[in-house]
Amino acid sequence: MDLVTGALGMLPSKLLELLKDEYKLQKGVKVKVQSLSRELECMHAALRKVAAVPWDQLDEQVKIWAREVREASYDIEDILDTFLVRVDGHEQADLSRLKRAMKKMGDLFSKGKARREISCAIEDITKQLQEMTERHARYRVDDLVAKHAATTSIDPRLSALYTKVSQLVGIEGPMDKVIKMLTSVAEDMETKIVSIVGFGGLGKTTLARAVYQNLSQDVCFKAFVPVGRNPDLKTVLKDILIDLDKQRYTTEFNLTILKEKQLIDELQEFLKDKRYFIVIDDIWDVPSWNIIRCALDSNSLGSKIVITTRKHDVAEKVGCSYNMEPLGHESSKDLFYGRLFGSEDECPKQFVDVSEKIIKKCGGVPLAIITTSGLLANKMGNVKQWKEYCESIGSGLGSNPDMENMRKILSLSYYDLPAHLKTCLLYLSVFPEDYEIVKDRLIWRWIAEDFVPPGEGGQSSFELGLSYFNDLVNRSLIQPADMDDEVLDDARQNTPSWGSKVHRMSLHNTTWPTVMDLSKLRSLTVFSAAKIKLMPSLSYLHLLRVLDLEGCSLKELTNLSFVARLFHLRYLSLRNTSYAGEPPSEIGKLKLLQTLDLWGTDIEELPSSIIGLRRLMFLALNWRICLPNGLKNLTSLEVLQYAIVDSAQIAEELGHLMQLRILRVGLCKKDTEAGYYEGICKALVESLGKLQKIQQLVVLSPSDVVMNLEGSLESLGNQLSYLRIRKTWINPGSLLLLSSLDITVSQVRTEDIQVLGMLQALRVLRVDVAGDNLQVLGRFTVGPDAFPCVMECKFYGFQTVPSMFPRGAMPRLEEFHFRMSLQDFLKGEFSTDDLALDHLSSLRSVDVRLFGGGHEKMEQELEMKEKVKEKLRQEADAHPNHPSLALY
Repeated sequence: MDLVTGALGMLPSKLLELLKDEYKLQKGVKVKVQSLSRELECMHAALRKVAAVPWDQLDEQVKIWAREVREASYDIEDILDTFLVRVDGHEQADLSRLKRAMKKMGDLFSKGKARREISCAIEDITKQLQEMTERHARYRVDDLVAKHAATTSIDPRLSALYTKVSQLVGIEGPMDKVIKMLTSVAEDMETKIVSIVGFGGLGKTTLARAVYQNLSQDVCFKAFVPVGRNPDLKTVLKDILIDLDKQRYTTEFNLTILKEKQLIDELQEFLKDKRYFIVIDDIWDVPSWNIIRCALDSNSLGSKIVITTRKHDVAEKVGCSYNMEPLGHESSKDLFYGRLFGSEDECPKQFVDVSEKIIKKCGGVPLAIITTSGLLANKMGNVKQWKEYCESIGSGLGSNPDMENMRKILSLSYYDLPAHLKTCLLYLSVFPEDYEIVKDRLIWRWIAEDFVPPGEGGQSSFELGLSYFNDLVNRSLIQPADMDDEVLDDARQNTPSWGSKVHRMSLHNTTWPTVMDLSKLRSLTVFSAAKIKLMPSLSYLHLLRVLDLEGCSLKELTNLSFVARLFHLRYLSLRNTSYAGEPPSEIGKLKLLQTLDLWGTDIEELPSSIIGLRRLMFLALNWRICLPNGLKNLTSLEVLQYAIVDSAQIAEELGHLMQLRILRVGLCKKDTEAGYYEGICKALVESLGKLQKIQQLVVLSPSDVVMNLEGSLESLGNQLSYLRIRKTWINPGSLLLLSSLDITVSQVRTEDIQVLGMLQALRVLRVDVAGDNLQVLGRFTVGPDAFPCVMECKFYGFQTVPSMFPRGAMPRLEEFHFRMSLQDFLKGEFSTDDLALDHLSSLRSVDVRLFGGGHEKMEQELEMKEKVKEKLRQEADAHPNHPSLALY
């Protein structure tokens, strides 16, 4: 944390902001600013070099220097931000002309004083950095990095190459699947390539080794070669050749004289008429794989190649991949108890509870389970030590050699990260253990902390932050939990040493600190509602950037006026707090505010000053709050959610928010004069046609309001990916990128479903037939090539059966929800033969709602209901995937 979470990365550009004419610095001060900016850039470059070296390999003096630089960077940024906030001022949007004039006269003096103070501060900062530089003899970073580069160590993963298959747990299922991928029949006998992808410690090498031992018995030419980070590709190519023919390439042929191209040529020549099986273990980047793949000849002799990687982009390059999953709970128990006691039955009773907690904390990662059980084997008689160890998982973990090996294996992915991603990854430790983190919440917080710079070339900060997030997913360092964009993290809370300055604080289960200096606090996150009552006033935290109270009960809190005095605030979340008081009337003073999240509160009205938040990018309301007049001033807004449009003026002002990417609005239901909705709908349709960056759109309206959005949707088609609307059918030809559609209509026809089937990028589909005068016109089917990418499908309000979808339709469908009328079965319109789940080859989950027609035929309906249920159970059991089945 000392190396990568300082403010140094953004400081040079912030300093150069002071050179703008609007800040009116003297010429001599500007020269000092430029010099200081260059010095900070050099220090940042030096710190990035140091950050690339494992912490335990750093010289103690370098660690001290890194800590000093980190603290100095925070101090410098605090000074700069305070100056910029004071000079920009906090003028409210609704001041009268006289008040504005008087305030301007006062500002002439306060701004002049601020300029003199920043001049003195820059001199002090420069002197402080000079002292640090002289004290540490210009850091000697080059010597350090050169020393680290020259150091060699034993690869801790080598032992996995020699693990006996008989010692493995939970390997049979994955091994069978990979073997099936490799041995599926191909008429042209082309070389089969399969990648095994997953994060460090899952056992990818072990699985590849098991597959290799199973399939290579009848293959004369085979090789198993590790690659690793920053590989010497000449060495890799030599190792492949030696494994393929040891006699030839160690005694008869001198490989050392060959260059890389010559080695590739030699390998191609050797393999051109031979059937082979080669495993390339631990590939880290696409360019390395491209070179290795070029050397491996495709000779149509049924050869096989397996690669293992932590990177999803490498796996995608291969094409056919097996995603390595953590061990299930039962397999985890078998591995843990088997290594310690022989079996679960042999575990002493006093160790059962703590063992279960340890197994859960290991998260199904074989490396963690094996390492942990090896450490605990030396503490068999002391349950207290086991409990202490359980509590320490995620922090200390001791200095056992096996534990050190595990650290090295897991840290390989971390040290492969660029500096900015290290910061973003470590920031996950803010959240409690086993906490599900919403992706957007994480990215907006990264932005508020200045981990993500302003976007360039039309790219927003959020889109850049999203690329950071996706990069961490690609590297298997963040694991998506589900389709709702949540991230599962397993982090621990640590208490800083009392002598250190605290910049970020996250309260999980501890009491509010009373002896800690919080004057430099930048970020405060509270996860326990009980802590709110014990929390002192926060108005003294003048440097606070992030205040995140999501999930804390604020029902008893009546006032948040102190928030308006937190002038550095960028991120304020009251999400799911049930706060019912008034928002700060002077919230418009928070000129730096970027994120305001009021979803899940009982706030009923926004203060008029909110239209002064010119930097606000994210605003979430609660479906009760009407948008204020003057909305068009919020020109930085990218996300506007859960807001009510109650006038044509507000609908028109939405059209001025040209940066909007996500818009979720509703029309309130009112008993009002004729034409009320007509004016709003007309203005809203016109505004939507102007918003060319919209990616996600939700427009909710009362059931009796019809809004024709077809023209607007066509103008948004190039980027629209999520759509939820009522009473409007769509033209699929204009929505080429639509991946999620939630549509409510009053009637559905056969051709309507066929039209939806043409949406080539659609992954999630929900169709609901509801409202007055609903109609379902005819039984329908779709073509065999319909819905090619849909993974989740929900049909409500009308009857469907699996046989609607012939073989080949919905080839990727995993989750299917549908409804059926028992009366249709009794009338003969459907039969149990229509319940053919095997038509849907990728099915994983089925949810079926069966409903009757009344009391007259209740006994017949109950009998038919049981027949239908039994038939569906048979279909699920016979399906190759054995999908889960929920029947209602």
